[in-house]
Amino acid sequence: MNYTVIGTGAIGGYYGGRLMKAGRQVRFLLRSDYEYVRQHGLQIDSCDGSFHLDGVDAYNDTRQMPKTDVVLVCLKSINNHKLKEMLPPIIDERTTVVMIQNGIGLEDDLQAEFPGLHIVAGLAFICSGKVGPGHVSHQCYGSINLGNYSCPDEHFREILAEFQDAGIDAAEVPYLEARWKKAVWNMPFNGMTVALNTSTDKLLQNPSTRQLIYDQMMEVIGAANALGVKALTSEFADKMMAMTDAMVPYSPSMKLDYDNHRKMEIPYLYTRPIAEAKKVGFEMPKLAMLEAELKFIESQY
Repeated sequence: MNYTVIGTGAIGGYYGGRLMKAGRQVRFLLRSDYEYVRQHGLQIDSCDGSFHLDGVDAYNDTRQMPKTDVVLVCLKSINNHKLKEMLPPIIDERTTVVMIQNGIGLEDDLQAEFPGLHIVAGLAFICSGKVGPGHVSHQCYGSINLGNYSCPDEHFREILAEFQDAGIDAAEVPYLEARWKKAVWNMPFNGMTVALNTSTDKLLQNPSTRQLIYDQMMEVIGAANALGVKALTSEFADKMMAMTDAMVPYSPSMKLDYDNHRKMEIPYLYTRPIAEAKKVGFEMPKLAMLEAELKFIESQY
């Protein structure tokens, strides 16, 4: 199969790069880096082995791109309104879109916009950042959970197998479980690093904020349970805490957006999951307070 990456940054550059390195045909949509990558290629500095990709098939407009088998959407979710114009030139009845993004409700909204589209959720557990034009620094982890939202099973399994063949630690996880599993880490750490202007390690080194992070994780797990995701328990929160303890000091994507005075992914990371939980009678008071704080912080730019 051939792939198109929309959003060639820390995530799209890494996973698209791994697929290209493994011999897959990958086309990359770029904006500011377009000319640089066309001339110089992509550099992936990785804890699992660095590599450089020359001859990158780079574009700056989907209207110039051919139809594709798989689209990896790696945009920040606040830009998803652009997909209405970006996707039609490159999709047809066989195309699958993999949403490698943070948040809850992404697939529901995309399916409403494109009723016949095949969609898969991609939940990346990775510490990765874009450090320069066409330059990605992959610091640790790198696994991805794929949850099938509306893709034919045979096609879904082919995508999963090709990720694995490219050396990516990819696993199938039930769709809702996949989304809420990622939220267990994302909702506490993204917002708290912004609200307290700090990094993940410092949050866990302080007993008060460590307990608050854990309490927020348990709110996410409670919401997931209320929505029917029974596989999530306190053991998963313990695992996420231990994983973050072992992680290099890290600033999540929302913290980087805050540092650069960019819009933060509040709608899909906070507003939507809090609303979905409320529909089934579950409140998330600590995370609702964090959402309000983030909205205030963003309004002060």
